[in-house]
Amino acid sequence: MKNISITLLILLTTSKLFGQPPVVAKLQAKPVALVGGMAHIGNGQIIGNSVILFENGKITEVAEAGRTTPDPARYEVIDITGKHIYPGLIAPNSRIGLDEVGSVKATRDNSETGVVNASVRSLVSYNTDSELIPVTRSNGVLLAQVAPEGAVVSGTSSVVQFDAWNWEDAAYRKDDGLFVNWPDYFSRGNRFAEGAGPAKKNEARAAVLQELDRTLTDGLAYSQIRNPVPVNLKLEAMRGLYDGRKTLFIRADYAKEIIEGVQFARQHNVKKVVVVGATDAWMVVDFLKENNVPVILNALHRLPTREEEDVDMPYKLPALLHKAGVLVGLAYGDQPMQLRNLPFVAGNAAGYGLTREEALMLVTSNNARILGIDGRTGTLAVGKDANIVVSTGDLLDMRFSDVTHAFISGRQISLDNKHKRLNNRFSAKYGF
Repeated sequence: MKNISITLLILLTTSKLFGQPPVVAKLQAKPVALVGGMAHIGNGQIIGNSVILFENGKITEVAEAGRTTPDPARYEVIDITGKHIYPGLIAPNSRIGLDEVGSVKATRDNSETGVVNASVRSLVSYNTDSELIPVTRSNGVLLAQVAPEGAVVSGTSSVVQFDAWNWEDAAYRKDDGLFVNWPDYFSRGNRFAEGAGPAKKNEARAAVLQELDRTLTDGLAYSQIRNPVPVNLKLEAMRGLYDGRKTLFIRADYAKEIIEGVQFARQHNVKKVVVVGATDAWMVVDFLKENNVPVILNALHRLPTREEEDVDMPYKLPALLHKAGVLVGLAYGDQPMQLRNLPFVAGNAAGYGLTREEALMLVTSNNARILGIDGRTGTLAVGKDANIVVSTGDLLDMRFSDVTHAFISGRQISLDNKHKRLNNRFSAKYGF
């Protein structure tokens, strides 16, 4: 009994000290009008002095101030004069909600054992109580694609919104795609580590390709069976690849691997392919454009792949692809605790060949198109979900970004988070 009492005391103390994620917002009860802000539409356009109306979770009007005057008796009018309005940012290829503390195995649920895990669904492992979610959405990221990792065929991803009680409520687009890790030609260790030797030929590569060939061939044959008995869960999860309902996301970085992966998918009748990572995309830009293959780049804050590359190649890669006509989106890689910095990485791209509005597209409309949710979100447009962010300054510049309002499907969500609570706690202690 004494041990139980001590345990309860510890739990209560810990709960009071660290708090809990904010309460989920209720459904939008009254129409809202955001008046006077500079609207960044997400498609390259700007409205300097705007009025944005939304009702029942949907945007009903986007116009210049003066063209429409919302009735205060009907609308909740929010004056945001001098502030900036953006579509909610979207983070692809993320493991937020699947991985809480990297050094604690019990909090990591981003990969599964086995080689072909097509039936693994990242959605059902998504933890809506993650402390990383409120921190991330406080910087304007309101949706993410949670993607599995590991194995050859990692499993299926889903798109979630960042204000929900459980994974069912969080689901924005279920099972949007299948992730595959394309085998490297060479086994590459950390080239900066002391004593690191040259790259070695990947001896397991042939066996992996053979397994992938068998898997996609079986998947195609299975997809042509209308009512299979018994149901094969792995092959059932792949059915959408052959009719365009799902996308095959291929993680590949080097030029030959990118070409090989795309051609392999096409040969197996896969309709939609996206390359993830793609550090060598600038070498195969014509191939990507000819095959209409979008690219999701990981975090730009890295060193060049090769010593002979330009030192700023990672930063200017989005501009090189965008100007060549390749649909390019931006992710933050596999670091969920750093996903809050996604807008600032997009801002970094604006300093290397893109305009501010083109950089914004990398994390709004472009990502929405790649993930197949552009009919619902990604831009501030009539009929789309009211996923909206308001900031006192440029959302893509960490010097000025300060999110004051955020709405998901019209619901105004809390911007409280653990970082702010700790800041307030220790500011009070040290008198800052």
